[in-house]
Amino acid sequence: MMNRKILRGFRGVSISIFALLVLAVGVSAQGGNPFAPEKAPPLPAGMTGSDVNDPRYSLKPGLFDAAEYSFGIKHLNLYKKPAAFDLGIDPNDPRVDKALGALGIPGNAVPPAMKMTIAGLALANSDLAFQGNYLFLGNFYGINIYNIADPAKAQLVTSMLCPGGQGDVSVYKNLMFMSVEMGNGRLDCGTQGFPLQTAPGPAPAEKDRFRGVRIFDISDIKNPKQVAAVQSCRGSHTHTLVEDPKDKNNIYVYISGTSNVRPSEELAGCSDGKPDSDPNTSKFRIDIVKVPVAAPQNAKIIASPRIFSDDKGKINALTDGGSHANKGRPEETDQCHDITAYSAIGLAAGACSGNGILLDIKDPANPKRIESVNDKNYAYWHSASFSNDGKKVVYTDEWGGGMGARCRATDPNVWGANAIFNLHNNKLSFANYYKLPSAQGDTENCVAHNGSLVPVPGRDIKVQAWYQGGISIMDFTNPAKPVEIASFDRGPIDPNILVLAGSWSAYWYNGNIYSSEIARGLDVFELTPTKNLSQNEIDAAKSVQMAELNVQSQQMIVWPNKLLVAKAYVDQLERVSALSAAECTKLRVALDKPVRSRLAGFAASVQKQSRLMRNDPYMAKMQELAAILKQPGI
Repeated sequence: MMNRKILRGFRGVSISIFALLVLAVGVSAQGGNPFAPEKAPPLPAGMTGSDVNDPRYSLKPGLFDAAEYSFGIKHLNLYKKPAAFDLGIDPNDPRVDKALGALGIPGNAVPPAMKMTIAGLALANSDLAFQGNYLFLGNFYGINIYNIADPAKAQLVTSMLCPGGQGDVSVYKNLMFMSVEMGNGRLDCGTQGFPLQTAPGPAPAEKDRFRGVRIFDISDIKNPKQVAAVQSCRGSHTHTLVEDPKDKNNIYVYISGTSNVRPSEELAGCSDGKPDSDPNTSKFRIDIVKVPVAAPQNAKIIASPRIFSDDKGKINALTDGGSHANKGRPEETDQCHDITAYSAIGLAAGACSGNGILLDIKDPANPKRIESVNDKNYAYWHSASFSNDGKKVVYTDEWGGGMGARCRATDPNVWGANAIFNLHNNKLSFANYYKLPSAQGDTENCVAHNGSLVPVPGRDIKVQAWYQGGISIMDFTNPAKPVEIASFDRGPIDPNILVLAGSWSAYWYNGNIYSSEIARGLDVFELTPTKNLSQNEIDAAKSVQMAELNVQSQQMIVWPNKLLVAKAYVDQLERVSALSAAECTKLRVALDKPVRSRLAGFAASVQKQSRLMRNDPYMAKMQELAAILKQPGI
């Protein structure tokens, strides 16, 4: 049985390579395989599992020939990994030993049956960022940049080798940022790594090791140039770009580090001390980097706020409250996995191991925690998204750390799920859970992961990655009743061994959905109309165009005052019978052949009806529709 306590540290695969190797060799010596499926536990009493009758449950396995299922999503293309990032399928391929070497592991030290899984960690695709016609695909081994001017015919622009995991990427103007947390990262981006650690405990100090945030100048998109490398004590598992509306000369970077603390011999000032005896411990904090946009080489850490402290100065004041993953024993929260900054409303939502938190970021250099929640059903608070109006927050739970099969029929549908909260007066109140409805197999790593909003006006919709569970699109307009409205899935890579794969991040950008497929490459999709989502709603979503997208730096969506947006509202109001079918037919005729005076008449009628719908959830849609009809952008 796989030792999940070691592998749950995946959370981006910032695991101890030494510990993983010892585990693999030790279990192999006993005739086992730590990556063989673990026996699914029985479903806890009173809980509900996932649906084995869903067609996604029984898809044929394969790497590039796996069966696929989709509903409401059209798969446009899969762009396979460039050669330098591709392992192939043969464990005896020299590329496999090279990938192991990048982790500091000799190829002959790993049993053949385990080579592909361990080597796959070195070349896993990770997060995505976008700017103009360019897509930036992070990887544990570097970054690939694509031209997506034609999403169905994307072109690889450049591949940059720069190992260190997990390679999360962000872009801002002419700058690109990359997270580095694993011990094989080097200051010079070298692929040789460091010698294999031969004893348990912290890795030996290395003067050339890099763990933190790299900054590149991408003025020449084909030749990114590293201009700064900001070291941090726990490395950078993820990072978040935060803009200060009052300061256009600087961009701030919040570093979330989840790995072990480096020895002070390697980076001065680092300490792994306990908070009760060492007030300067490198845990229980985030780091904030100030980057002068015109002089990024001068980037440096300017603050390390204790965002888990209380008003009495106790820096380890937050706990998970005792989750099921630790059998109810409370654990201290000493790290954030991911922080989503929504500068337009002055708030950030932190998914911080044992807690979901809210930060006041009106002064980005001095964030203040103003709210925190925990949940016994949550094993590891992983990421967060705001609704566009800022009235809801969706947190995710990465139970099992991403290396576990956690969507089996006997896995509770409230573990490894989304938790949706209402947000009012800076207070969070729980509404409901949402988990991928379809059961997945024993060799499919599956749990809630990264996603973004789909900009359909009048609705709160999120597209989301679930690793080998594929992609699920959730409508959480009613936070008490979230529902799946579209999906895409493939069969497992291997029916006998859990091979790390699936969608790491699934994001909407300027009309398409892009998915970072960990083992296969880059997937591109488009939405198709169903009874749950009309073509008019899809067209309205496509009308929203962004110059840049870093999902952890959430932007407020503003829809154009166009008739296609009005058509989307009409479809929604008809779907819930807020407008009669006859009224909707007349409106559609008027919208197809627009005359301002006629539209103004409809505007007055719709506005009058909206006044009679006080406290009705659809009143706002009526008012938005009336506003467009009154002053349409024809």
